Amino acid sequence: MVETKDGHWIGAKIADDDQWRFPEVDSVPEKFKQCILLFEDEYFYYHPGVNPVSMSKAMIANIKAGKTVRGGSTLTQQVIRLSRKGQPRSYFEKIKESILATRLELRYSKDKILALYASHAPFGGNIVGLNIAAWRYFGIQPQQLSWAESATLAVLPNAPGIIYPGRNQATLLERRNTLLKKLKDKNIIDNTTYELAIAEDLPQKAYGIPKLAPHLTEYLTKKHKGEKIATTIQYKLQQDVNAIVGKHYAQLKQNHVYNAAVLVLDVHTRDILAYVGNTATDRLHEKDVDMIHAPRSTGSVLKPLLYMAMMDEGELLPEMLVADIPTEIAGYSPQNFNETYSGAVPASEALAQSLNIPAVRLLQEHGLEKFRDELDYFKLRDINKPAHYYGLPLILGGAESNLWDLCKTYASLAATVHNFNNTSSEYYSHEFTEPNVLANTKKDFGSKIQHKNIFDAGSIYATLQAMKKVNRPEDEVSWEYFESSKEIAWKTGTSFGNKDAWSIGVTPDYVVGVWVGNADGEGRPQITGVRSAAPILFDVFELLPKSAWFQPPYDELVERSICKQSGYLASSICQKTTQWIPTSGTKSTVCPYHHLVHLDAKKQYRVNASCETVDQIVNESWFTLPPLMEYYYKRSHATYKVLPQYRKDCTGRVEKNMEFIYPKTDGIITLPKNFDETTNDLVLKIAHRNPRTNVFWYLDGTYIGVTKQFHEMSISPKKGNHMITALDEDGYQIIRLIKINK
Repeated sequence: MVETKDGHWIGAKIADDDQWRFPEVDSVPEKFKQCILLFEDEYFYYHPGVNPVSMSKAMIANIKAGKTVRGGSTLTQQVIRLSRKGQPRSYFEKIKESILATRLELRYSKDKILALYASHAPFGGNIVGLNIAAWRYFGIQPQQLSWAESATLAVLPNAPGIIYPGRNQATLLERRNTLLKKLKDKNIIDNTTYELAIAEDLPQKAYGIPKLAPHLTEYLTKKHKGEKIATTIQYKLQQDVNAIVGKHYAQLKQNHVYNAAVLVLDVHTRDILAYVGNTATDRLHEKDVDMIHAPRSTGSVLKPLLYMAMMDEGELLPEMLVADIPTEIAGYSPQNFNETYSGAVPASEALAQSLNIPAVRLLQEHGLEKFRDELDYFKLRDINKPAHYYGLPLILGGAESNLWDLCKTYASLAATVHNFNNTSSEYYSHEFTEPNVLANTKKDFGSKIQHKNIFDAGSIYATLQAMKKVNRPEDEVSWEYFESSKEIAWKTGTSFGNKDAWSIGVTPDYVVGVWVGNADGEGRPQITGVRSAAPILFDVFELLPKSAWFQPPYDELVERSICKQSGYLASSICQKTTQWIPTSGTKSTVCPYHHLVHLDAKKQYRVNASCETVDQIVNESWFTLPPLMEYYYKRSHATYKVLPQYRKDCTGRVEKNMEFIYPKTDGIITLPKNFDETTNDLVLKIAHRNPRTNVFWYLDGTYIGVTKQFHEMSISPKKGNHMITALDEDGYQIIRLIKINK
């Protein structure tokens, strides 16, 4: 039996012998107690386990009738009989029961014996015990039973097979009303109560077993078999989350998406407040699989951990520009979800937009092995292979995890910032711990310590700030303009092939995690974190109290001058702004993109000492990205100014003005074939800082053409090794070595 802390029953599992029974009760409700004593054993509190008078009367009546017409067993004897299942009914067995009953009376109190009877008495069919009987026949707890309901249950153990509710109504009604009259005659109930009681209807059929959290029930009963389990689940919240999942399931299944899971955690206690392991689908679509613990591809939900790790190391600042350009690393070519490039994008924006290319490049910079080792700290049990097994796709969903582990990780990170601000800038030694679902268990977060557990509070806070910028679903657009809106740091994830959609949200008080997909792994076009999982996430957050946002952990932050355009530490020639950054960020790089350039007096051309006098040279700070980053960056940044060209009369002006877009790196290229078996051409492409310049192309040292404005060259190389050379008017040359594998 599984219930909430305040006693609401949320689920149960049938016993191995196919009997519905609950753990033993500690006490018996007064109404049922009065009914069962008057019906079964009126002198229970006065005899030593056996009642000689009752036994003598029963024996005489049975002998006269030639059959059993009256029982003389006390409740104590019936408890013994229930414990000795399958024993034949005989006078010899009766003697044994009597001896054992007296022993039981010496060992236990009368109230305990009565509780044992109530816990193990049969109530018809496969229903054993008062607790389950009260629910199955009346849908309530035993203490809520009326006098009529208590009397009905009191007469059932005497002949459960004969007067099972729904059958033999006349016999059951007669016995119930006879007992009620005895209660009135004994002045236990008054006449009005009696009249109202006999007017109540009899139960016609059994109530269904509550299934408010069936997957949690299954999870807990495996570990606590046969126990009564009080949980941290909030009854009303669980009902409402179930309703939300049901509403979205009705929409999702129209796109052949059948499964979803939701987990809600209290950040401060790590208690589980709501647990929906799956939708109310059918067996064909794996309704019994608990998707909260099922390993699934993580999509992008690990990206925030990488950003925290790099800020903690001083390798990244919140607004630092990171490259978003065509990339190939050891044969691996990541693509952004929208298959476009930004050239360069602030780190916070790259995280908010969940750009794949910056994440892969940052993982390579940080170190795959190093990040894989850092993940071990979070005890993500499904990430159990070495770094080389996952490779760089680790950050894009190349590994599997589960909703339980991911939610506990985000909850621990949120608690780290919150607790740091609520102590003397200290951490808890056991901050990263398992969620708790048992009502009588309190998590031990350890002692206060001065050093961080894994990432410092400043790096975590900066990442959570970036996660607030993630574009919300359509219903949540412009949320920040509404006073009632909630500040939530959240992250989505979509696995390769649209098989898994994730959405995990964090506030200082709560973590909500959502997974949507098909348990059998079938992908569907609409399965994305934003479209499928995020709407559920925000509906669930609407059920939760509003949280004040995290306070900045100033003891792990430092105020520094930052280059306004690049997000790097400011140099003396940057346009500056002041920002709070993680303390480790002071070790970061000074802006590499601002340079002093020498211009002529009209600022039309670059010049140098070979073509202009010193007094006519104007020195100006210029924000310049590398050619390939610039090629994509300037498309969406109208204010970006390309470096002016050198004046024609200047010498010594060769510089890096171009980069290959394709081929991205030296390597092997396989050219696809058309339906007619002809091989497609290889299209070479470069980015040049000055597109209007002429670029001359060579294949294996042989001139093959010139391009201007659009620097693309189509060639048909033979199978084997080749050298591609591009040379601009200023003499700057770039080379790619490739192998054609037709």
